[in-house]
Amino acid sequence: MSSPERRGARSLSEILGELFATRGYGRLRGLKELEDAWNAAVGAPQCHQTRVGEVRRGVLNVTVAHSTLLEELAAYRKPALLAALRRDASGTSIHDIRFRVGPIDPPASAALPTDSAKARRRPRDRS
Repeated sequence: MSSPERRGARSLSEILGELFATRGYGRLRGLKELEDAWNAAVGAPQCHQTRVGEVRRGVLNVTVAHSTLLEELAAYRKPALLAALRRDASGTSIHDIRFRVGPIDPPASAALPTDSAKARRRPRDRS
């Protein structure tokens, strides 16, 4: 954290800055800002079919649910998406987006069926 030879009172902002850097809180906040900017840029139907990954060397990795959406985003909407991300997620430097097809985790509420959904199911007639 700080040099051992330094003694005396330290400012709270210095201590919190070191704590946030060590624990990675700033990175988590930046990821949340990036996810919010992505969801706003892509729009409601497509944001549920995509998942923002990590940024490596200025390249944002995005997983999409199917190849049709991948082609739409990569071929037609990429310049507009980059401009929106640069504007809304200014804390992250992005110069390109790389798309790949892969599994998208469903929201936690949609992952498990509720009791009412189980009750509505009818048993199959096995005759």
